[in-house]
Amino acid sequence: MPFDLTTLEPYLGDLALGARLTALACALALAGGLLLGVVAALMRTASAPLARRVAEAYVDVFRNVPFIVQLFFLFYGLPEIGVELSAFATGVLALSLAGGAFTSDVIRSGILSVEPGVLEAAQVSGLSRLAIYRRIVLPIALRTSVRPLGAVFVNLILTSSILSAITINELTGTAKIVASDTFQPFEVYLLLLVMYAAMTWLVSLASGALHRRLNRNLA
Repeated sequence: MPFDLTTLEPYLGDLALGARLTALACALALAGGLLLGVVAALMRTASAPLARRVAEAYVDVFRNVPFIVQLFFLFYGLPEIGVELSAFATGVLALSLAGGAFTSDVIRSGILSVEPGVLEAAQVSGLSRLAIYRRIVLPIALRTSVRPLGAVFVNLILTSSILSAITINELTGTAKIVASDTFQPFEVYLLLLVMYAAMTWLVSLASGALHRRLNRNLA
């Protein structure tokens, strides 16, 4: 069959909806992963040995187990113990847990990069440990972590393609349906490649711009 993209025009709306679902799932997972990552990073830098061990165990499990295994465990395993979630909610939860493990490394590096003199000055000024982390440590850590967090978001977008394995018709799942309907896998997956490349390029561009804006006074 000759190369022909015009036959895909009736399906462009479906692919756009799939891309929007991918973006929504990844945005929610980024928020969840950022929250989990901050908590895990604080636990990994805490003085309490138990907190460090729990956080390290979480990071090791979700960073070293294949994502599709995590996804299937949540989707097929949780209902066995009475936890019923929709496919979309399960996908967001799985992405959040996996993203949180990688985000923890980024935030932890940001926390450790804070100059000891800054912490000593804050302690001398009479700030509590909680206030020091809330007002000084975390803002500095997050500001210096924008680009690495952008890379985590890019990885979430790429990993989200696996969500089609649990019946979520995000971008990849929709593309599979279109390829099956049109019998034009080359054209469909070429378009899919371009769409993912565009999405990840925009995220990289935005994270770079945000990093420059937040750190312009440090240049």
